[in-house]
Amino acid sequence: MIQYDPRLHLPSAAELPDSDDTPVDNELQNLVPNLLDQVLGLLWQQRDDWFFGVDMGIYADTENPRRAIVPDGFLSLNVPRLHRPGGRPSYVLWEENGILPVLVLEVVSQNYGGEYDSKMQEYEQLEILYYVIYDPGAHQKRDGLEVYRLIEGRYERLAGEPVWMGEIGLGIGRAVGVFRGWERQWLYWFDESGERYPTPEEYERYRAALAEQQLEREQEQVERLRQRLRDAGIDPDALE
Repeated sequence: MIQYDPRLHLPSAAELPDSDDTPVDNELQNLVPNLLDQVLGLLWQQRDDWFFGVDMGIYADTENPRRAIVPDGFLSLNVPRLHRPGGRPSYVLWEENGILPVLVLEVVSQNYGGEYDSKMQEYEQLEILYYVIYDPGAHQKRDGLEVYRLIEGRYERLAGEPVWMGEIGLGIGRAVGVFRGWERQWLYWFDESGERYPTPEEYERYRAALAEQQLEREQEQVERLRQRLRDAGIDPDALE
């Protein structure tokens, strides 16, 4: 948490740009964090103490208050899920009680954007606990997923996959799945045992399958009862 002096009269979120107006050059830069956001919306639907931003400006610098950093995605905890009726146009730390995102995500595109050096240093200086780099095509000849944790002021890469992040209570890793009709490798949230959490679409299909199974069981029970009546010499159709 960062403390801000109210006498600085810093600009509000409504007065600040909501992004850096830099267009993404790969649709995965939006789809990957949007999928993570949707899964959290299902997983944490009973919680009101989190916010996941996608391609949204983070304002933290009082000396240059109109300068934003814009990760592809970020997660903040212990903040209101809904900050105002119209939602957050951007994430302004002096309006969030100085609460930093606990995780930032960068999705590497074909045009390298400093994810492994300049952006890493910036998030490190800001003291964001977890930094996740996802390279869907491994364009930089590095591992496709790298997860870093801030340890004594420096980022250190965490081993394994999915990577468990205890302070968040989630793991993150890759798996093949379908999102918006596109079957490919995506980033997903995982539980501590390494089981992937379902997407909303998968969850709805699961619920529909359970409902169908329940209906089949009920129909089987009815048919067994009808057969018992027939065995007893009673025509079940005459009772309807």
